[in-house]
Amino acid sequence: MFKLLIQRLRPLRGPPRLLSAASARSISGFPPRLPAAQVRSTFVDFFREKHGHLLVPSSPVRPRGDPSLLFVNAGMNQFKPIFLGTADPSSEMASYRRVVNSQKCVRAGGKHNDLEDVGRDVYHHTFFEMLGNWSFGDYFKEEACQMAWSLLTEHYGIPADRLYVSYFGGDAASGLLADEETRHIWLDMGVPSAHVLPFDLKDNFWEMGDTGPCGPCTEIHYDHVGGRDAAALVNADSPDVVEIWNLVFIQYNRELDQSLQLLPRFSVDTGMGLERLVSVLQGKRSNYDTDLFRSLLDAIHQRSGVRPYGGRTGAADGGQVDLAYRVVADHIRTLSVCIADGVHPGMSGAELVLRRILRRAVRFCVEVLQAPQGALASLVPTVTQILGEVYPELYREADRIMDVINENEVHFLSSLQQGSRLIRRTLSKKDYRHGFFPASVAWSLHRDLGFPLDLVDLMLEERGVQVDRQELDRLIAENQKVASELQAGAQSQLMLDVLSLAELQRLRVPHTEDNLKYQYGLDQGRYVFPACRATVVALYDGQTLVAEVSEGQRCGVILDHTCFYSEQGGQSHDQGYFTRDGLQDVLFSVEAVARAGGYVVHQVTAADTLKTGDQVQLHLDQAHRIGCMVKHTATHILNFALRKVLGPAVHQRGSHVSADRLRFDFSVKGSLCVAQLQQVERCVCDIISANQIVHSGELPLQKARSIRGLRAVDEVYPDPVRVVSLDVPVSELLVGGTDRETSVELCCGTHLLQTGAIEDLVIVSEKQLVKGISRIIAVTGQDASQAREAGWVLSQDVDSLSARLSGSGPSSLDSAQRLSKEASLLSDAVDNTPIPQWQRRELQGRLRALLRTSNTVIRKLETREATIRAQVLLEKNGKKELLVDSVETDSLSVLMKTVNQLSSAAPNSHVMLLAHQRHSGKVLCACQVPKDSPALAASDWAVAVCRHLGGSAGGSTLVAKGTGSSSDITEALKWANDFASQKNQ
Repeated sequence: MFKLLIQRLRPLRGPPRLLSAASARSISGFPPRLPAAQVRSTFVDFFREKHGHLLVPSSPVRPRGDPSLLFVNAGMNQFKPIFLGTADPSSEMASYRRVVNSQKCVRAGGKHNDLEDVGRDVYHHTFFEMLGNWSFGDYFKEEACQMAWSLLTEHYGIPADRLYVSYFGGDAASGLLADEETRHIWLDMGVPSAHVLPFDLKDNFWEMGDTGPCGPCTEIHYDHVGGRDAAALVNADSPDVVEIWNLVFIQYNRELDQSLQLLPRFSVDTGMGLERLVSVLQGKRSNYDTDLFRSLLDAIHQRSGVRPYGGRTGAADGGQVDLAYRVVADHIRTLSVCIADGVHPGMSGAELVLRRILRRAVRFCVEVLQAPQGALASLVPTVTQILGEVYPELYREADRIMDVINENEVHFLSSLQQGSRLIRRTLSKKDYRHGFFPASVAWSLHRDLGFPLDLVDLMLEERGVQVDRQELDRLIAENQKVASELQAGAQSQLMLDVLSLAELQRLRVPHTEDNLKYQYGLDQGRYVFPACRATVVALYDGQTLVAEVSEGQRCGVILDHTCFYSEQGGQSHDQGYFTRDGLQDVLFSVEAVARAGGYVVHQVTAADTLKTGDQVQLHLDQAHRIGCMVKHTATHILNFALRKVLGPAVHQRGSHVSADRLRFDFSVKGSLCVAQLQQVERCVCDIISANQIVHSGELPLQKARSIRGLRAVDEVYPDPVRVVSLDVPVSELLVGGTDRETSVELCCGTHLLQTGAIEDLVIVSEKQLVKGISRIIAVTGQDASQAREAGWVLSQDVDSLSARLSGSGPSSLDSAQRLSKEASLLSDAVDNTPIPQWQRRELQGRLRALLRTSNTVIRKLETREATIRAQVLLEKNGKKELLVDSVETDSLSVLMKTVNQLSSAAPNSHVMLLAHQRHSGKVLCACQVPKDSPALAASDWAVAVCRHLGGSAGGSTLVAKGTGSSSDITEALKWANDFASQKNQ
């Protein structure tokens, strides 16, 4: 039904066409008010139809195998392999010459982060579209400028007198001259000289990163006012004069030593934000006043309980209503696009950023716009109507997008209400306007309710209060320390000692009833966990049992009932908090859960007074619990698969399960080969795909041990004991009613009820800890999918490198050394990137072979080059007793080989060669002396010369090498010659 509604909402469109200059210009001379869809299609059609560009669809906003990015944040991201020369020669990408597209971009988190600015002004966005055209070794500056000017002035009808262009004005410190070529191109096109402006490296020189392709750029700026000289406002952060298009001319490569080398092939990379261009063409100062946002803002108003959007900012925006409109409008676009592309709100990386965006949107939607629950997700059809024509995945995934938003909103709203009450309650105790809001409360909001700390700051800012930042930083650091200690398996300081346990028994305190940890179920595909109320039966201060603890005191809390899983059986303890009756807004965060003598000890730092006899309500961190359930069930499947593939000799030797990954140690003669790793993964994934039911039940220990195929580890089990099996009920296994092979283990952990929720499993590491014991680390779900994607990308990179090294191979030493360096960097990436371990092994083997081939080629080319240079030097100098000269080379190895060959040709000669690196002033030095040269040792000669040059050297009596630096190589040669002459005399 929903999809049918979406179909009806799609606007009717005629065939795409280019605007002519005549139809594009308005009578007033101002830009015509084109719909955004026509602005986008005009851009694409202009380059595709008039200038032979290939339309390449937008890539997803999740970067393809690029760990340096959280999100795709520019149009060029998907083309980085072309710029870097790593594109597979057999791929379609390698054939690209002229390309055009509209790329989905997200700038939130990481280096480019616009999240905190969204809503405060009228032009920042987390999601935006980047219109771009590219030339890869085809046209360059002149055609790029001509096409841009033609599109803007003739087809979009922007008055030329409102446009200003900037160009790179040079940088003396970098030795870069002004880009006069671009300046003359604009002047020759008729742009007045007063509108062609030079700027520095910061504004008009683009770089991909610290190293890599880069070059000067020229930007086109638009004056909203017109009829004046606005040159002084260009690049001056004026809202009246804005940049609309950036044309980058990629002609250099930034080397590791920060020098610039010309690229063998020049490229053009341009980018123009659709939202800003549309605002210009529709005569608006605000992006939010364009048709990209108007219907969305109207839809927000229909669902809100406040006035319509008014476009106000700052102090004029009473109650921050318009700010909230902009936040929600921007964020629902970002959420829709990201979720459609497979990025879901989560706990780390891009997922954590998206979680912040969602919670920020929910908060403004509910608290400021007074919209009902579900209003945010109900905006998805409007986003789909605006963007779905060009990004059809929004239509396909609309239902799922709304489900994800609604589910996350439900979780956050309860947290938001509780957090707001806690802030109000804390503020009511004391006037904090002349002091600081307690950092402990802010940290509790962040840690226990998932509040981003910036959201806490924002809620306090509205009340004129600031958090105690110094104390908050201390709490964050302390939490990180505690987390690292717990992760390292450090013993809890609050573990009950033998005297305290004896005292509990003397007082007849009953053991903790914790069966609730297993009493959860599935309701329409979602896990439902039981509520848990309990009574505090004992408190432990780290030394003794106490009747009461005060605020800020660290203690162990023992309850009569709990739903929390305590750390045991290799599974991490549960996380969450509890609240005290009569004090529901104060959260007692559970930092650790451990078992001791039948008691479950909840380690907390008291947020308020707590006494024995207090009634509490427990709140389980369900996402963390489900993560542990997924990994624990996956561990059982992995254990079964290993035994099935490798045989009955495999035995578990340890495991650890956390919410984000699993670790499994087992006995095996040696590391698994590629084929075995693949077989194990296939076996696991088959069981996951079958969505087998996970059965569990308690049995007397002796009876449980009689089950055929039972897996157990060498530890003490309780009696009765819990048995977990896959696909076959425990009762059926007990009576021997089946011959089917399945996983069945003694296990006290919490598990899924069906295996399908694991989604996928990838072994990302397998290595021998000691001889005969291997350790596997595996990930599941989205982490597994990302590992497979990263593996595919690296495999493509290795294929590309192999293709370039095969055949005729590199013809020059420089190209051979570049390929060798690329192979080394790629080898590091393969070693350190989470990818399937079987694929890592394959790629490592291929890269080792490629490095051997590359090194062999380099040695041959070095020898050939050294032979040529030695011959030239012999013809120049003859077989003199003392031969000191210079050669042109960047390679110390070539220099040494040249010295060796000269010494072989003239055994009685004392030979020293220097190589001057003119761009850096560095001097390479190599020398060799005859075997019967008592007066002059090679090491003494090299050390003396290199010290004279401010460097160092080393070697033997016969052969030595070193480095130094000098601006005058002639003086260095004379000094080296004089030193040797004096020693020999």
